[in-house]
Amino acid sequence: MKKMLPALLLPLTLLAAAAPALAQRAKSTPAARPTTRTFSGRVADAYGQPLPGVTVLVKGTSLGTTTDTAGRYQLAGVPAHGGVLVFSFVGYITRERPIPTKGTVLNVVLEPDEKSLSEVVVTGKYVEQKRQVSYSASTVTAAPLSGRVPGVRVRRAARKASPQVIAGNTDAPDLVDLSGEPNGTYDKAVASPAPPVLAYPARPEAGAGDTYATIQENAFRTVAKEPLSTFSLDVDNASYSNVRRFLNEGQLPPRDAVRVEEMLNYFHYQLPAPPAGSPDPVRISAELSECPWAPGHQLARIGIQAKKIETAKLPPANLVFLVDVSGSMGGPDRLPLVQAGLKLLVQQLRPQDHVALVAYAGAAGLVLPPTPGSQPQVILDAIDRLAAGGSTAGGAGLRLAYSVAGQFFQKEGNNRVILATDGDFNVGESSDEAMEQLIVQQRETGVFLTVLGCGRGNLRDSRMEMLADKGNGNYAYLDNLDEARRTLVAQFGGTLFTVAKDVKLQIEFNPARVADYRLIGYENRLLANEDFNNDRKDAGELGAGHTVTALYELVPVGADKPLIDPLKYQLPPAKAGNTTAEVLTVKLRYKEPQGSTSQLLAQPLAGAGVPIARASADQQFAAAIAEFGLLLRQSEQRGTATYATATQLAQAGRGPDADGYRAELVRLLKLAEGLMPANKTVGVR
Repeated sequence: MKKMLPALLLPLTLLAAAAPALAQRAKSTPAARPTTRTFSGRVADAYGQPLPGVTVLVKGTSLGTTTDTAGRYQLAGVPAHGGVLVFSFVGYITRERPIPTKGTVLNVVLEPDEKSLSEVVVTGKYVEQKRQVSYSASTVTAAPLSGRVPGVRVRRAARKASPQVIAGNTDAPDLVDLSGEPNGTYDKAVASPAPPVLAYPARPEAGAGDTYATIQENAFRTVAKEPLSTFSLDVDNASYSNVRRFLNEGQLPPRDAVRVEEMLNYFHYQLPAPPAGSPDPVRISAELSECPWAPGHQLARIGIQAKKIETAKLPPANLVFLVDVSGSMGGPDRLPLVQAGLKLLVQQLRPQDHVALVAYAGAAGLVLPPTPGSQPQVILDAIDRLAAGGSTAGGAGLRLAYSVAGQFFQKEGNNRVILATDGDFNVGESSDEAMEQLIVQQRETGVFLTVLGCGRGNLRDSRMEMLADKGNGNYAYLDNLDEARRTLVAQFGGTLFTVAKDVKLQIEFNPARVADYRLIGYENRLLANEDFNNDRKDAGELGAGHTVTALYELVPVGADKPLIDPLKYQLPPAKAGNTTAEVLTVKLRYKEPQGSTSQLLAQPLAGAGVPIARASADQQFAAAIAEFGLLLRQSEQRGTATYATATQLAQAGRGPDADGYRAELVRLLKLAEGLMPANKTVGVR
């Protein structure tokens, strides 16, 4: 036994000796690694200036986000190991960065795309824009450059300032600190000499190749002769996001690209909703204030609020994605952007919703038959299979999409075709008349049309606006992924579910209070007065939760300078009796989505106009947007409007701004002011 004891003690002795090493190894053993991380950072150009609206995607997935106004982004759910982040922005070279194994901050510098911004010659003359007018649409074309400055040739891609070297980092003198964070991941920037004297060389003309409907701005009307003003509602907001795209690229938009009513209707306002239990899906409100750009005039704001419906309570959706995959959709701001946006929409689908996918190029084909929302991966895989190439058979695509929607029609549901395109149809039924006839026929069956526009250089804005108008739907322009998210996710109900159709407004002005009036915007939505009571006349549609705003500039009775001299042979207007307190009466007609007989609502506006500084935040903000539109259009009716006063109004009217869209308007106002020609009077038409 004594001989065995040392043998038994030996293992215990060895174990005791090894205990410290085992403990140290256990202490150094890493915990279970997380499968995902949250990355953040800042995207800037070579000057270090922030780039808002940059799309940030995890390559090969639908996981993505966009940068805010400061160029910053935050993206959760990024794979902790492996993977690539893709940074893309219109006019800049798309950049891919491997996801770092350490740290959670990744900052990137994007460089201008030399392919889209080819070598240009610096000139000493302002480039005038030529316009080709065909029917009621105008095509913007770039004028040849003249007045060459001898010996000066500049590439836009060379517009880079010498980057600031990180203090103390002698090993990497070409790294630029964009984040201001001590542990940030730095991005390489190409060092170059200081920028040339002409820091902003001549550029391709704004909107070159695009087509916009010609706008003849509304003039003042005399109440004594025309006491009624009638128009169709317009819930489109494509003009605002298109204008934003121009300004973010450093260009003023063409005048006809600026539709003031669509800029107004991009924003939501604090309007009273229809009372609970009300049979009417809409409610009218109105406000009166001084007009900030016309002393002595007044500004009447008419607001329409549609009832809100929770997504879970929306009826089943029968959606057909109709995607243009022609060669013109090959750019990063076209088909890839549309695919990313549709993927975001798929995430909102419920099991009772069904989605089909139709694609068209030289011919049309069914990519995915109607598939329930309970199979999102099947739908996502079909979207991923889309690729651009070939000509554009838009008519065939529309016919097939409507056919698929009709086969799976939901009688009590939301039946809709969602067309994503740059509007460049060139095969088959490509004329506006043929397209309009097809869509008008189909809308009577209860299948409505939403149009998502994208791209530039061959954007058929006027055509897409017409298609959505005739298809009982709405038109949105996608300038970045955040706009796709806003349209298809944040406004899922308003974009895709109609609560009232053929909505028309008719305003009657009191001649005892108003001498003259002018409707701001809605030029292509005007109706004859007799159309108001004609239920066969098509008009605009309202989606769940939508708000619509219309502004009138009024000349009060007794204004110092009447617009028209008193008439010699006409009787003076009769006294208005006990209604003199009323300025105007708003009448609205609407139909139920599946109805054929209209209902009538009415709401008077009474009282005195308050100073604009004491008006509601929404009144001030709407006035700022209108002033912005008048300035961009170089309107003859802009009066004393300036970017400074518009900015001041927008700041005062920001109010609740959870998503930052009102703050973005202030930024765009400042961008536009900086882009105006030196004499402040040169137009961009």
